[in-house]
Amino acid sequence: MKRAEDIEVITIKIEDDGQIPNHPAFPLLIYKSVFEEGDDIPAILNSNDWSGEWLGSVHPFHHYHSNTHEVLAVKEGQATLHLGGEQGEAVEAEKGDVIILPAGYGHKKIDASEDYANYGAYPGGVDFDMNYGKAKERPHTIDNIAQVPLPEYDPVFGQGGPLFDHWKH
Repeated sequence: MKRAEDIEVITIKIEDDGQIPNHPAFPLLIYKSVFEEGDDIPAILNSNDWSGEWLGSVHPFHHYHSNTHEVLAVKEGQATLHLGGEQGEAVEAEKGDVIILPAGYGHKKIDASEDYANYGAYPGGVDFDMNYGKAKERPHTIDNIAQVPLPEYDPVFGQGGPLFDHWKH
């Protein structure tokens, strides 16, 4: 695993489009090429209290979680993800990358290599909800997003990780 000071951190901030709320204060973060061959990604996430991990892919439709933040750590392959809802950005996610989605941030898989796989996990292992940008989901989901606390640890680098340079209350 690379050191925090040796990685590129990309921030993306997309406003609420009326369907996908995204987060009112926290940007989405992408850590480029963090993990290296042989890194035990689930163990690293778990050691920083991001758990409930799963291995798979991102759904091929816009969705978000209003009750928790989420980390996606790319284990294999590459994918094009649409982040932030219809008004958001298409981003290339590659092996070793980490995407940290604040509560409310939309995400969708557009395309992926056959071998694409990512781990997903949540601070404290929270059971996530699924939301799709439907009008009936509001204002409940907006209230949920406002209640989600800042995580105690950066999912990759723990206390003092780059997440805390960008996410502040």
